[in-house]
Amino acid sequence: MIAEALVTALREAGHDAGIILTAQNRFGRQASAYLANWLTDTGQAHDGRPVDQVISLRFPSYAVRHSAHVCWLNHRMREYYDLWSSFSRTLSWRAWAKEQARRRLIHGVDRYLLTRNVTRLFAQSRTVQARLERWGGIPSTVVYPPPPSRAYRCDGYGGYILVVSRLTPLKRVDLVIDALSEPAAAGVRCTIVGDGEAAPQLRQRVVDRGLDGRVTFLGAVSDAGLVDQLARCRAVCYPTAHEDFGLVTVEAFASAKAVITCDDSGGPAELVQSGESGLVTVPTAGALATALASITEERDLAERLGAAALQRVASITWERALARLLLV
Repeated sequence: MIAEALVTALREAGHDAGIILTAQNRFGRQASAYLANWLTDTGQAHDGRPVDQVISLRFPSYAVRHSAHVCWLNHRMREYYDLWSSFSRTLSWRAWAKEQARRRLIHGVDRYLLTRNVTRLFAQSRTVQARLERWGGIPSTVVYPPPPSRAYRCDGYGGYILVVSRLTPLKRVDLVIDALSEPAAAGVRCTIVGDGEAAPQLRQRVVDRGLDGRVTFLGAVSDAGLVDQLARCRAVCYPTAHEDFGLVTVEAFASAKAVITCDDSGGPAELVQSGESGLVTVPTAGALATALASITEERDLAERLGAAALQRVASITWERALARLLLV
């Protein structure tokens, strides 16, 4: 989504831009993916014209070579970085030794590519920037991605909390369901937009907790459907764990909606100023329930935080982003 939004912004600014989808092989075949990216010819467009600049976004695309190569990093291979602890606990000792060797190799390759192969390095959040410093001592500059160019609007502050997410464990939608089952959140209704491998378990969790009358699953929706949901909800809840950036946050802000997130949510917690443009809680069902209840019960609070959120996102524009990302 960020790549597509970037291309749209570049075209609207008068540039000729397109997306190249480079190889990303299955787990355990990373070396061939890096090599495929390294060998990708980015010097010439499909019509024979020279390419003036390349912007890569995530591993292993920053392995492509170009004399004017900006990396606007979303993330490296997280299983070998910030997710290594949880990932490695699932491995046998033989698999651990093999993956540890791969991890060290990838660390070395990434450091070379991000310090020697790119002309300039930007991080999409302070969370990503901190990971670069922690694993590799690699300096970068933060440029937040603006919301995609859509007709965001606010149609009011309806009586439900909106969750927009891929339904995977790291997004912690289960925490939202647990919060809704707390006595403090007894009057809170929730609509969940998105799909993923955890959908069946989450739906069963809702039934098990007797919440099927208060929680609605919409599945995947169109862009227009998402804008409509953002326009009508009371606020957005996004309690994801250690998110790289979290585009949902700026999309909610652009719809004049506050965001409820957690203090360990990474990018969203950077953007949300608790009590000003949203609410930031500790990642427990009880704390989240209190936040959900307060913004549901106090419409004035939702409106005040939403207005500040809209003002906050007004400074995160594609014009400013392109001014940093473009070298030519």
